[in-house]
Amino acid sequence: MNYLEDLEKELAPYRKQLIEHSLYQNIKTIEDVQTFMEYHVYAVWDFMSLLKSLQNLLTCTTIPWTPKGNPITRRFINEIVLGEETDVDSDKNPVSHYEMYLDAMLEIKASTASIVQFVKEIQNGATYTEAATSVNLDSTVLDFLDFTFDTIKSQKSHVIAAVFTFGREDLIPDMFTEIVKNIGSETNISIEKLIYYLERHIELDGDEHGPMSLQMISELCIEDATKWQEVKEASIIALQKRIQLWDAIEKSILNR
Repeated sequence: MNYLEDLEKELAPYRKQLIEHSLYQNIKTIEDVQTFMEYHVYAVWDFMSLLKSLQNLLTCTTIPWTPKGNPITRRFINEIVLGEETDVDSDKNPVSHYEMYLDAMLEIKASTASIVQFVKEIQNGATYTEAATSVNLDSTVLDFLDFTFDTIKSQKSHVIAAVFTFGREDLIPDMFTEIVKNIGSETNISIEKLIYYLERHIELDGDEHGPMSLQMISELCIEDATKWQEVKEASIIALQKRIQLWDAIEKSILNR
């Protein structure tokens, strides 16, 4: 039985709904892009916590070191960490994708005040829910984060890997890059850093991280039907949460 193939078929309608979401048709101005980024940055941020939780579960991050788990999945996760936490920006400087996204927000004059305060609160010892209260975080964004951290708390590496893989940023389709390029050509605001971020994600997700993540799920589940069922259920919820986030962003754009 090809569990992975069956899983991708089950998830196809949800992915299609996201890729064809009407949100993209309603992004028409630089202000719309700014609104999108001010919401979406939280998904970029929480993605890193999913990644680091997998690194903690699948590799040895304690002292003294001992070999841990499957060396194949160890290599997968370490390669993905390298690309996501210390990629290179358009000037070839090492930077995480979260920091790259913040730079792109600043370039197009999107507000980073909320996310910067949110992260600073956490750095100072607050929980993410306390930080969310301090910045009056949108309820849909908080619900999105709640699901992420509930998934992490499960300590089930195959479930975390599923949410990491199927709820990731490759759900921003190529068309969004083209929309942003078109908007950029009509304004005097530079969007080069955002275009670089989007194209970098498309390149990494399509050529490297996407296939590695799928292989990681297969290695973690093998032929365990129960694990594959848990992966399917978590992946569907992850996609539904992303749809709800897209709905909230679209509503904010239309209301504005």
